[in-house]
Order: sequence, then C-alpha cells, then structure tokens
Amino acid sequence: QVQLVESGGGLVQPGGSLRLSCAASGRIFAIITMGWYRQASGKERELVASVASVGTTNYANSVKGRFTISRDNAKNTVYLQMNSLKPEDTAVYYCHARGTTWSSWGQGTQVTVSS
Repeated sequence: QVQLVESGGGLVQPGGSLRLSCAASGRIFAIITMGWYRQASGKERELVASVASVGTTNYANSVKGRFTISRDNAKNTVYLQMNSLKPEDTAVYYCHARGTTWSSWGQGTQVTVSS
C-alpha cells in the first residue's frame, strides 16, 4: 500500500499563488500515476492534474496555463503549483496515486481563494 500526505493549502487572494505538496511512502515503486483531484462544496470530485511515471502530464481545461504538476522521484513527492488563482478554485484538494490494481488517496487539504 501507498500512503500520501498533503500539505500547502490555505487562504489566498484572487490572483495569488499556492503550491501543494504530496509525499508518498510505502510501495512507491508500484506507483504508475500520481495526481491531484479537487472537490468543491456540493460538487463531485474532479481531476485537476496528473503525471505518469514516464513524465506525461494531463490537466483539466479549467486549470491549463495556470497550474503546473511536477514530480520529484528522489523525494517521492508530487507538487501542484497553482498560479492566478480564482474563487472557483476553492475546494478540498486530494492527492491520488494509482498502480495497476490499486489506488490511494490523501486526506485532503483545503484551498480557499477569497478577498
């Protein structure tokens, strides 16, 4: 199994930036893809961005050009750099890791974009 611990959420003004971090431990060699999902109040959880072990990235249309996902394999950590934040980015952000037959979720970190 893989354990995921997120950090970096908080309150930021519109137009500001935040960086989320997700540290993985356990059977990290079995990870194929890591990514970030978010769930706003009253809405379904949605994919924000993902990065495969080979480096391929994928982004939701709503964050393209503003968010960047990166992966530091030496530190077993994935990052989500969020720039030009908007109020509609407000949500709980969850780290996710997937292997061939399993997936794991972090506990979530709150991001609030408000003036």
